[in-house]
Amino acid sequence: MNKLLLVLLSITISSHTASAQFSKIWSFKTEGQIFASVITDDTNAYAGSADGDFYALDKNNGKLQWKQTLGGSKFSTASLHKQNLFVGSNLGKLYSLSTKTGDINWEFASKGEQDKDIWDYYLSQPSINKNTIYWGSGDSCLYAIDALSGKELWHFRSKGIIHANPLIAEGIIYISGFDGHLYALNAEDGTLIWKFKTLGAQYFPHGAIPKAPILHNNILYFGTRDYNLYALNAETGQCLWNYREPHGWIIASPLFYKHHLYFGLSDGHKMICMNAQSGIIKWEHAINMRVFGEAIIHKGALVFGSHNGKLYALNPDNGELISEFSTEGSKANYHKIFDAKGNFQPGFTLYGADYEASEKKILEMGSILSTPHVDGNIIYFGSADGHIYAIELKILKSIE
Repeated sequence: MNKLLLVLLSITISSHTASAQFSKIWSFKTEGQIFASVITDDTNAYAGSADGDFYALDKNNGKLQWKQTLGGSKFSTASLHKQNLFVGSNLGKLYSLSTKTGDINWEFASKGEQDKDIWDYYLSQPSINKNTIYWGSGDSCLYAIDALSGKELWHFRSKGIIHANPLIAEGIIYISGFDGHLYALNAEDGTLIWKFKTLGAQYFPHGAIPKAPILHNNILYFGTRDYNLYALNAETGQCLWNYREPHGWIIASPLFYKHHLYFGLSDGHKMICMNAQSGIIKWEHAINMRVFGEAIIHKGALVFGSHNGKLYALNPDNGELISEFSTEGSKANYHKIFDAKGNFQPGFTLYGADYEASEKKILEMGSILSTPHVDGNIIYFGSADGHIYAIELKILKSIE
């Protein structure tokens, strides 16, 4: 066997058999829950915590470089642009911070933030095109803001909370919200090009779209609270097909990889692989809890987190489990909800009379609600146990 083939086998996942192992490089403990994704630049990893602070950590060892107290109890995933960070908070503000010091360059105030319900964990991550920031808010508006000055250029008002990330492509902004609409707007002035309304469901008539669509080959794909995954023509907004999941919401934005879509389910407690053209399911992998965050491909593996505080690596070809990693919260509290076989403990119910207490117990497992972020060989993510983690997926065996 030649050396090149050996190298390829060591870093890729075969469609037949494979084994790998997650190993922790470092973790850093904040004093609050983390729902947003971690981002990195050349030197640091960045994330905000429910303790009201935004953190910059050395991405190699997790040592604190600086923190900036912004207040609030929830942050968006941050975005980077010209040595500045842009991050939104549930105080209804968008901040520009220096990556070097954490000093505040400016702050922009919307007309206010709000949560739809206790499952509305996310805020809109700012999207940047040239020197314009596009940012959604709980006041139902999408804002276009000058990145240098923080001054508003224009805004577009929808009919519901906007916590999805704006998607920018070819001079068009695609933005979705809790009013159940996906809007296509002119990026220059915010004028409406087209809008699409979801079907709605019996208990969720608005058919809310909590997260952003993805765009591939002129097709937009997105999940909703009306139990559907939609595929739309990006130019016209015409629906090409939809898949209805009988068990509940599809929160996570799908991942497109090798002609397939990968997305987790809420109450369906699964990861699904689906043909992107037809909407036909190829495989399902059962999990004992929800998946709200997006999946990624890393070293040929499908990697994603769950409310149960575990990060999973699956074979994307067949859905077989390759490895899993448990957060500190999951190690300490998993047994309070699940028995040795992974089933709910007697007496635990998801949506009983005291469902808020159940949700609190779930988050205490160190739920991973964010999308894993990869920089080099390292996977970074935040957890509801307050930790920021840096871990590595080591491929042990791959056989054709």
